[in-house]
Amino acid sequence: MHDYLHAALGGALIGSAALLLYAGSGRIAGISGISHAALWGPERAWRWWFLAGLAAGGWLALPAAPLPRALLTPVPWLLLAGLLVGFGTRLGNGCTSGHGICGLARLSPRSLVAVLVFMAVGVLTASLLSAGVHS
Repeated sequence: MHDYLHAALGGALIGSAALLLYAGSGRIAGISGISHAALWGPERAWRWWFLAGLAAGGWLALPAAPLPRALLTPVPWLLLAGLLVGFGTRLGNGCTSGHGICGLARLSPRSLVAVLVFMAVGVLTASLLSAGVHS
């Protein structure tokens, strides 16, 4: 299957899952909010099942798209990236799934601004890292 078809199929599945969650429960599929509430919020059970489904989906997809043998990014950079993503998620009042998938589908102006900022910072970061700033 062509890479574009994989991306289109993945996007359709993600959108369908977000739609089903919203239609079935009235809840937004924002992963950062679901993760936070799975630890400290009400109604934890469905959140844990949702997160388990995400992990299971990745595991089931491994035969179709195996991971590379070597991890090319040093662990300290991965830890720093995780901390920055967590900080940005709190600062932006949501994550890419909440703003990018659910918020844009609801025509939320706040989500549009958040996604534009995510994309601009992502392009800037990728440009800086590909220029050798990280070495």
